[in-house]
Amino acid sequence: MGDFFQNGSITTLHRLAPNRVEEMEQELAGFAEHRPMGLVLPSLYSELQGPALKPIVDEISKVNYLNEIIIGLDNASQAEYEHAREFFSVLPQHHRILWNDGPRLRKLNVMLIDKGVAPKEQGKGRNVWFCYGYAIASGRAEAVALHDCDILTYNRELLARLFYPVANPAFYYEFCKGYYYRVADNKINGRVCRLLVTPLLRALKKVLGPMDYLDYLDSFRYSLSGEFATRIDTIKEIRIPSDWGLEIGVLSELYRNQSSKHICQVEIADAYDHKHQQLSPNDVDSGLSKMVIDIAKAIFRKLATQGVVLSKETFRTLKATYYREALDAVESYYSDACINGLKLDRHLEEQTVELFAQHIILAGEAFLDKPSDTPFIPSWNRVVSAIPDVFERLRDAVEEDNA
Repeated sequence: MGDFFQNGSITTLHRLAPNRVEEMEQELAGFAEHRPMGLVLPSLYSELQGPALKPIVDEISKVNYLNEIIIGLDNASQAEYEHAREFFSVLPQHHRILWNDGPRLRKLNVMLIDKGVAPKEQGKGRNVWFCYGYAIASGRAEAVALHDCDILTYNRELLARLFYPVANPAFYYEFCKGYYYRVADNKINGRVCRLLVTPLLRALKKVLGPMDYLDYLDSFRYSLSGEFATRIDTIKEIRIPSDWGLEIGVLSELYRNQSSKHICQVEIADAYDHKHQQLSPNDVDSGLSKMVIDIAKAIFRKLATQGVVLSKETFRTLKATYYREALDAVESYYSDACINGLKLDRHLEEQTVELFAQHIILAGEAFLDKPSDTPFIPSWNRVVSAIPDVFERLRDAVEEDNA
């Protein structure tokens, strides 16, 4: 159900003609001769036992244009790593598993810690960072895509549409962000994006005044999607957050490093569903509560680098402005759900907004309490400066694990 409307500061590529995946794959196979492509799959071991990953692997097995697949494996013992090797062995493409908990990569991580360039905490950001490092080290791809391993509605068209903008040599895009709408069981999902990010950005515009950075973030239709593709040179220079601010942090880094003309978003699916985080209203260190705080802090940090002075008074005003924006958004989503025969619990939505408003204050307090906090993992360009042979060490460790 695509449209052709262009809004904001980046190009939007719509899904106007569905069901052309085979034609796109033929084109991508041609592009691959001059711009080889690699896919990064950050995965927890537990996802090998979930309902989504096996169908994803089965679909990827049919893709003929990939030169490399890199699987980042977290939370896996020796036996579980061996099981993962068997699990992914059905992939006909050249593929490597990064056993992040294995002795070889742990040894490399100790070296990174000694030089002060290691990720500071576990999580998806750290996993993706190491996978990107290996993509650079292997030299097998010039365009790299990333998507999650819990997508319940996965098909090959998602990957083809994600790659196409950065792989097509006639295009000038360096980075492509996937978007879609979230619906499952006749219910609208995507609470953090709908009820936090968009109202928060629009509240910030009212409190701080117009800013190009806020307009840029507000241009993305699904800023928290875990699906994006980029050129390998861009990977070398960006810093990746290690917490739940990963997606917002990457977009912020691209804003700093790239012209908006080189950034686009693409509709990659008609509908999308994956596993859902618990709201966790009583635990700010887990679930959506931690996610909301990390995302808000990521935005506040970036605003500070833009010269914006933030104070307790700013955050009090922002909370009130956000609350009104978010309640108005609930009304809009309720109307949208009704006209489409979907379910939306207005009471639960407003409870969620109330919780998010409190978390904005907590995020502001955390930002003010630790102004020197640096959650970003250093860029690979910096790591090479600290350890000139780091790529050789990383490549050797991964190859020995996969031998």
